[in-house]
Amino acid sequence: MHAVDVTPRVWDRLLSVRTGQACACCGRFSAGERAALDLYAPVARRDLGPVTIAQIGQSLDGRVATAAGDARDVSGPEGLAHLHRLRALVDGVVIGVKTALHDQPRLTVRLCSGHNPARIVIDPRGRLPDDALVLMADGARRIIVTGVNRPRAPGIEVLRLPAPDGRLDPVQVLEGLRNMGLGSLLIEGGGITITGFLEAGLLDRLQVSIAPLIIGSGPQGLTSLSPVDKLKDALRPDTRVFGMGSDIVFDCAFGDQAARAILPLHAPQPLVTAAS
Repeated sequence: MHAVDVTPRVWDRLLSVRTGQACACCGRFSAGERAALDLYAPVARRDLGPVTIAQIGQSLDGRVATAAGDARDVSGPEGLAHLHRLRALVDGVVIGVKTALHDQPRLTVRLCSGHNPARIVIDPRGRLPDDALVLMADGARRIIVTGVNRPRAPGIEVLRLPAPDGRLDPVQVLEGLRNMGLGSLLIEGGGITITGFLEAGLLDRLQVSIAPLIIGSGPQGLTSLSPVDKLKDALRPDTRVFGMGSDIVFDCAFGDQAARAILPLHAPQPLVTAAS
């Protein structure tokens, strides 16, 4: 397992990778800095085409909140900073309407430098009020993906799609967002939304951040997955493991593009050690 050290120069490099002005492989870095580059570069890179990732922060027993809905401190401080870094590296963050209504997230970048991504809410029935925090006007794009014809406040973009039985097809959602110029997307929650993209085969990466606590009850990170009878039929992504403060991050890759994203563009440089 690699312990991640996101130093200022590493973060500056990753922001440059995001804009196509640098690579993540050249330069001499410590082992912790190199681990940080290895973890975030597949999200920051734009040379391999569009990328869709999902992130879940959960307890040792797979819970993302208590039965009463308290999810604020599941991830440790570094785990929360990790989420903000992911936001800063993507074009848009996607959540379901239940998460938007219950958690009232802002989906902004506050714990690191970087731009605020477009904020996207999947709202098939048009339930989200215009005064929700996620729709506040702050210069970032605000997009509602819906199946109903409901007027929205000025500045709020609407992607209208077919919604039979009040459900939106993740394939159509992703295609529509790509057509709106959003190449890299973070599916942030909740579990049902993430599961829908996972089962549709749309995720390039899934990052599961596990915190050292046991909750005992409450919602799970991945819910309503189709059951398998034999373990040989279970999903087995290529996985790397990183230390993130008190949390452990499992970085899971699906497909050839995700596998290529961890390969260096140039010959790897030696690590900086105390003796260097």
